[in-house]
Amino acid sequence: MRTLLTVIQGLAIAYVALCLWLFVMQRSQIYFPVPESNPPGAQSIRIKSGDAVLKVWVVDRADPRALIYFGGNAEDVSGSLPSFAAAFPGHSLYLVNYRGYGGSTGRPSESALFADAAAIYDELRARHPEISVMGRSLGSGVAAQLASVRELQRLVLVTPYDSLVNVAREHFPLFPVALLMRDRYDSATRVRDIRAPALAVIAGADEIIPRARSEALVAGFPPSRLQVIVLQGATHNSLDLFPGYLRAVANFLGAD
Repeated sequence: MRTLLTVIQGLAIAYVALCLWLFVMQRSQIYFPVPESNPPGAQSIRIKSGDAVLKVWVVDRADPRALIYFGGNAEDVSGSLPSFAAAFPGHSLYLVNYRGYGGSTGRPSESALFADAAAIYDELRARHPEISVMGRSLGSGVAAQLASVRELQRLVLVTPYDSLVNVAREHFPLFPVALLMRDRYDSATRVRDIRAPALAVIAGADEIIPRARSEALVAGFPPSRLQVIVLQGATHNSLDLFPGYLRAVANFLGAD
């Protein structure tokens, strides 16, 4: 009996230690900053937000419409410059490097990324009366929050989720992630404040964002304000290989 109690005690200590490790290291498991890149011929601007200076890639066009893009948690957004420039010829493009990513200063966190998104929007609104926002994976949470506090022309959510807590629950079912997580990206609670027409692009074989999490977010939107595209066979990171992905986004952005 004493041996059994000793084993149980050891397992309990190990479990608590793992929970503590998850709590302390959680942001290193959410954010994977990419180094700065400098694609030939690419243009960028710097936008100040609080204590950070953000590097934003730009494709500038003589058009009142703009598209701001927030990428995934390990994405070098400069890689999307050529495909976005070709797919969205009617918009000026602004691809955001999060804090700590790709030449932007500071450290990423939920509150910081939300504040940065608002600062970028406010800076660009003086030049562009019509602003649409596109967010992929982690960026869908940033885009949804911005759409809940600013007026957007259109909102595009790519591989979205209802909340990062619910995603983490599915990946770490043995841990009390709801108690541990500080950066929660609870997009589902913000749907009621989103007024812009929205498009959700779901990867049919997404192995990172479980399909149920995307569908839970979709269920919160009034059907009249949301279009849903499911790319069958697409995984979380292979969407770019599917011609229907950017074509669907371009059609949505170009709709009256």
